[in-house]
Amino acid sequence: MAAESAAIEFRIDRRSGVATYLQIVQQTKQALRLGVLEPGDRLPAAREVVEATAINPNTVLKAYRELEREGLVEARRGLGTFVRRTLGGAPDATAADAPLRTELADWARRARAAGLEKDDVGALFTAVLDSTYSTNGTNSTDSVTRSREGDQER
Repeated sequence: MAAESAAIEFRIDRRSGVATYLQIVQQTKQALRLGVLEPGDRLPAAREVVEATAINPNTVLKAYRELEREGLVEARRGLGTFVRRTLGGAPDATAADAPLRTELADWARRARAAGLEKDDVGALFTAVLDSTYSTNGTNSTDSVTRSREGDQER
């Protein structure tokens, strides 16, 4: 029985400023987080990626080596590159994330309707993520709430 490639298509943005191999790594990690790729799935062969994206085969191999170095995939000589582990949370994370995904999709549609470009939405979302997951253990919303509470006590 031959293993089929997982349903992942790499999209290369040559204007992004992000190295092509890193785009492949990032897209693979996203697919792992979202459950699109699961342990045992075979990544597309370098030749298939080259045909679909018109990039250098060494770039694909570099991305796959990086994923292998991180323990996410393993190369099997003559068979291909296979997913070893996922990056998602619990096995049922996809079902648990469904309401959040729906809310986020609604928010993205509202942002687009408001005239925000994809890059603007990405920057806004990244800023909110950074403040929410900041390393000091607080986020900007907590800081604003605390300062308002402090103002009320005075």
